[in-house]
Amino acid sequence: MVKNKIYETMDAAVADIPDGVTILSPGFSGVGVPRNLLAALNRQGAKNLTGVSNNAGTIDENVDIGTLVEAGQMKKMICAFTAATHPSQVTPFTRMYNNDEIDAELVPQGTLAERLRCAAAGIGGFYTPTSVGTELAEGKEHREFNGRMHVLELPLPGDYGLIRAWKADTVGNLVFRLTQRNFNPLMAMAATVTIVEVEEEIVEAGELDPDLIHVAGIYVDRLVRIPEDGIWV
Repeated sequence: MVKNKIYETMDAAVADIPDGVTILSPGFSGVGVPRNLLAALNRQGAKNLTGVSNNAGTIDENVDIGTLVEAGQMKKMICAFTAATHPSQVTPFTRMYNNDEIDAELVPQGTLAERLRCAAAGIGGFYTPTSVGTELAEGKEHREFNGRMHVLELPLPGDYGLIRAWKADTVGNLVFRLTQRNFNPLMAMAATVTIVEVEEEIVEAGELDPDLIHVAGIYVDRLVRIPEDGIWV
């Protein structure tokens, strides 16, 4: 019997997310951000969360991972970028970090992507020259390859992945539109429970072109269609 992966509402899809888990939240420059699921998790109120995202939130009014940071739901952010786009701007994360209200782990963007890929593929780690000689490499195993020093980086799995897709079918196969892909496929595959908000109608299995599928349904646990009054930006 095929598992029913379709949920009626965003709130229902995130209702059982407990305190203290790690949340993977994709997006880049506002594209591909699962704003509806993040808004639902904000309403749900889970706390002491660890967030993994490209950045730690923005200062605009759109819902993103920074919404959970500002609400005090995050105890730690693992990300590649923490500052606002202009030096004169201060994000909620920056303010809270300076006040010792949240912890942070800075990860170079390419390293972040590869750590997620390792988690998705079941790989135990990888060596990279990125961060050698900086504070980010302190305490990590170093090894020389072809005369160049590398550091060992470990996988970065998540307990829950909140994903935004363009199209999906009932078994969870996903298609992303253009730059919406960014971290979405990696995070969808690196999470233990993957929850997806879908822009288009969720079609029956077999209706999507197999050659266009970016994430196989085996990685996806829950699907929710974005309602007409949902967040579409």
